[in-house]
Parts: sequence; C-alpha cells; structure tokens
Amino acid sequence: MLNKLIKTLRRDEKGITGLETAIILIAFVVVAAVFAYTALSAGLFSTQKSSEAVYAGLQEAQSTLELKGSVVATAGTTGASGTIKQLSFVVSNVLHGEPIDFTPPSAAAGNTGLADAASTNVVVLSYVDDAQRIDDLYWTITKLGKEDGDNILEDGEKFQIVVGNATTAAGGGNMIDALTTDLSPNKKFSLEVKPAVGAILVIERTTPPYFDAIMNLR
Repeated sequence: MLNKLIKTLRRDEKGITGLETAIILIAFVVVAAVFAYTALSAGLFSTQKSSEAVYAGLQEAQSTLELKGSVVATAGTTGASGTIKQLSFVVSNVLHGEPIDFTPPSAAAGNTGLADAASTNVVVLSYVDDAQRIDDLYWTITKLGKEDGDNILEDGEKFQIVVGNATTAAGGGNMIDALTTDLSPNKKFSLEVKPAVGAILVIERTTPPYFDAIMNLR
C-alpha cells in the first residue's frame, strides 16, 4: 500500500514538473515573438526612413540649376574707380531636372534694390563679398528661346536673370542702391541663387581693374 502511494506521489510530481516546463516554454515563445515583432518593426521603419532620404536626395539633385554662358555687368560709372549697377546671367535646369518656380519678386518701396518683404517669390538671390552680405535682392526675368509663357523654368527652357534695373525710371532700384559698399574694380564677389528645392547655384566672379559700360565677367 505504501509503495503504491509513493508511486502515485512520484507520478503527481512528474505531472506538475511537466506543466511548469510547458508554462516556461510558452513564456519563452511569447517573449521571442515580442522581440521578433519589435525588431521587424524597427527594420521596416529604418527602411522607410532610408527610402525617404534617398528620394529627398534625388529630388534635390534633380532640381539643380546650371549657369548658361557668362555674367554680364552694367556699370553705373566707368573707369578705374567705377561701380556696377546691374548683373545679368542665364540659367537653365540640369538635364531632366524638376521644374523651378522663377516668379520674380516685387520691388521694395523707395528703389532700394531689394525685394519687398511681402513678395511671393520662392527663388532668392543673395550677394556676398569680403565686406558684406545682402540677401533677397530685387531681380527680373526675361524668357529666352523656347518657353511656354509661365514663370516655371522647365526642361529645355532658359531664363535670363537681371539683378537690379539699369534705369531709375524702371523702378526697383539697382545694385548701387542695394549694396552698402559699391561693387568696384578688382573685387571678388559671389551671387547665390537659392531655389525652394535643390542645390544653391553659386556664381563667383572678380571685377576687372577698369570698368567699361558693359562687361563680360568670365
């Protein structure tokens, strides 16, 4: 009788041990599943962010401008101590680049050579030299050759950008009005053309030692 009772107790202990083992195994499976789900979710999130970064980079590259030809300067006064009042250059989209809105700014009051603060232009032009930085210059566009009538620079189109008006009667002012220090002979300067999307087009030039009325700044 005693032997039967002992055997029964042993069988009961084995049953309890088996149940505990099953519970532990189930817990391991649940924890592993949670970790697997977390890792999978993190991987998918990382992949999505990487894709967004790649697409953003492609968009930036596709919206880049390029300079076509030379920069032409118009002098306010000529000679060895002359000044420049106007700069013009031609831009186009890089091959198969994204369209860029070149709606020009409205002029600030008082012929300051700067864009009005309420302008809706998205392309901003800045001037930089060793003495100053002037942001949001006033500029106009002239569409050259093939174009479809709007202010959107698209593949195959060319826009001439003119910084400052050559005459006071045209309004808006010019670079003499905009700059705190005149653009004079033998001066290195940069123009930055900043579209809403895409790389900044930086145009660097050095003025000649003697100013003619019209100069090609190569």
